[in-house]
Amino acid sequence: MRQCDMGRFVEPTGKTVVVVGATGLQGRAVTRHLLGSGWQVRALSRDPDGAPARELASAGAQIACAQMDDVGSLIAAAEGAHGMFSVQPTVGSPGTAPDFSAEDEVRWGINVAEAARAAGIEHFVFTSVAGADRHGSERLPQNLVSKWRIEQHIAALGLPATILRPVSFMENFTGGYALQGGALATALAPEVPQQVMAVDDVGFVTALAFSRPEDWIGREVALAGDELTPTQIAAAIGDALGRPLPYVRIPIGAIRALSEDFAFANEWLNERGYRADISATRRIHPGTMSFASWLDREGAARIAAFLATQPTPEQHS
Repeated sequence: MRQCDMGRFVEPTGKTVVVVGATGLQGRAVTRHLLGSGWQVRALSRDPDGAPARELASAGAQIACAQMDDVGSLIAAAEGAHGMFSVQPTVGSPGTAPDFSAEDEVRWGINVAEAARAAGIEHFVFTSVAGADRHGSERLPQNLVSKWRIEQHIAALGLPATILRPVSFMENFTGGYALQGGALATALAPEVPQQVMAVDDVGFVTALAFSRPEDWIGREVALAGDELTPTQIAAAIGDALGRPLPYVRIPIGAIRALSEDFAFANEWLNERGYRADISATRRIHPGTMSFASWLDREGAARIAAFLATQPTPEQHS
């Protein structure tokens, strides 16, 4: 991995949005929609020579080397840009170090916000999580508390900001996080509805917000695309794949033995949940995908590709 070049950027024509976390799931979707909407995109990566960054460059993004732990690199990368998109991983996110903590997440989020202020960013969009604004009225899972702390710092800085609060992502059902032993397996109660959202739709709404700053600066919006029980999710995936996919509930005690925070997060989802307004999301973005339409568009193919790499239940026995 080569070191970041701290030099200044020469602007191409058109306004630029800096995308933090550009090689991650949300960052890629945001970059794709911004480029498709005619924006210049400066995609930040700690490894500008890596395959994910090269893929963004081939799509038309300018790649800048920066790290969320280094405020100076963030300021240099943000200079001259109009907007900035910020997202941070949570504990346990793919690609994070084993010792990555909630305090690391908050520090990274604060660093990005501080860099935006120092660089004079005119529109800052932060993706938080639905329910974070209920902090103080009920006990919340740690990942919601972390996002709320970052939100509060953004507000304290007085940034011209938009806060997007999506619910859980449909993409969580495409890999080993939920697909285990030929089944859909989580600690969620089988018959309790859970709200989900396609990451691509977050990218769409982000690009929409940047295109209409007069409507979106100062706005805080929860986003959800569908609501289904885990049993319904498993059935929908099975229908899309043309093969049965049972739902297996992991005992909450087994989760608690690994992580008290993760156990509480599952209990919170079972007992309280995000409570986002799906109809309001569809008013903002009428094309918001349902779980079924997401499966048709991309989800089923991704799930099938993952399952094809896994041993069959018979091979486990």
